[in-house]
Amino acid sequence: MLKLIILSTMLIPVCLLVSAKWLWTVSLTYSFIIAIISFQYMANFSGTTWAFVGPYTAVDPISAPLLTLTCWLLPLMILASQGHMMKEPLNHQRTYLVLMTLLQTLLIAAFSATNLLLFYVMFEATLIPTLFIITRWGNQLERLNAGTHILFYTLTGGIPLLVALLVLQTKLGSLSLYVLPLLDTINLTPATHKLWTATCLFAFLVKLPMYGVHLWLPKAHVEAPVAGSMILAAVLLKLGGYGMIRMMSVMEPLSTSIIYPLVIISLWGMIMTGAICLRQTDTKLLIAYSSVSHMGLVASGVLIQTPWGFTGAMIMMISHGLTSSALFCLANTAYERTHSRSMMLVRGLHTLLPLVAAWWLITSLANLALPPLPNLMGELVIMTSLFGWSPWTIVITGLATLITACYTLYLLVTTQRGPIPDHIKNMDPMTTREHLMVILHIVPLILLILKPELISA
Repeated sequence: MLKLIILSTMLIPVCLLVSAKWLWTVSLTYSFIIAIISFQYMANFSGTTWAFVGPYTAVDPISAPLLTLTCWLLPLMILASQGHMMKEPLNHQRTYLVLMTLLQTLLIAAFSATNLLLFYVMFEATLIPTLFIITRWGNQLERLNAGTHILFYTLTGGIPLLVALLVLQTKLGSLSLYVLPLLDTINLTPATHKLWTATCLFAFLVKLPMYGVHLWLPKAHVEAPVAGSMILAAVLLKLGGYGMIRMMSVMEPLSTSIIYPLVIISLWGMIMTGAICLRQTDTKLLIAYSSVSHMGLVASGVLIQTPWGFTGAMIMMISHGLTSSALFCLANTAYERTHSRSMMLVRGLHTLLPLVAAWWLITSLANLALPPLPNLMGELVIMTSLFGWSPWTIVITGLATLITACYTLYLLVTTQRGPIPDHIKNMDPMTTREHLMVILHIVPLILLILKPELISA
């Protein structure tokens, strides 16, 4: 496990020292090698055993798919960023690549940490490169406001979590994930225990994000460059779901007084954010709110604490990571050519870029969970487990699925059909790099149809 962290760290001096001519080629090749090496961690596990065990790092069926997704995403981020970063000064290009590599290294350390305090440090440390990427390379002046939002929300949720972990260390004497499942449950009064449980979950619900504490996400997505949006949607949100699953293994079953309000807010948030998507004219905002809606279903699956709920949440996190990242890539290709995110101004792309319209179609169908893609499998497993927990939830999840289909088709039809505005008739064609970038999102999704057990913990 340490090998992957060292390899990822070594990319930082490579980005700083390689000649300007080969900077993007070498960094892309090196990151692809790391991504290919990471596939060994997806090997079949027997039960829930740990593999590649080290003093502070290891991999299990929960962390392996997310770790591989993190490594797979760095070369795609480099591919996506090349278009707009080539115009920047060389030092800015190097800094950008170093920040993306540092973010990948911190995420690998977070997903492979076997000590909860180490996980917390890495969880919070991912904020630093993300903040730099958004506030330095964002598109508008509001990027500083977006940076303030993400900092405020993350730290507000994170500081109570640190206190909760220190209480756990004091009471049980260990924060190791190897040891904690074997120890007795934490001994607190009922009221204090509820407060401790809420503080443990709150930081991850903010990161996920749950409806009500989600306002930082649309701002961050709109202001971030394409690589920032990709890593946010594909991996950083999944840190919240991963943290919740990890903490559930330490806690005793949640009381209904905690589960009911959180599940109700998550499910209601799916309806509300779906309705917001139906009224959006900004492409990136629509995809961002779509992420909030999908993560509401993931939060519900984790909170009810059933094996099917955890499995569905894992499948949905991986499949949504690839789908939303691909959607942001496609939105960015249109933005780089038209300099507008408005769906009122960017229409009729099907006639100008017919192959890109095919990529939009496949990615949109994945977003609305078309069978037999893994997105559908994740949604069905979570909806089934929620139905077993409370039959009334089928009404909300069914309605949310219908709204998801409506706004996804609205996004597809609005951008690809209709008359071509005069100002985009001389649009540049898509490059091979951009086609490759989208293909590398879609192919893993299709391959997971053949072997879904790789991502079903």
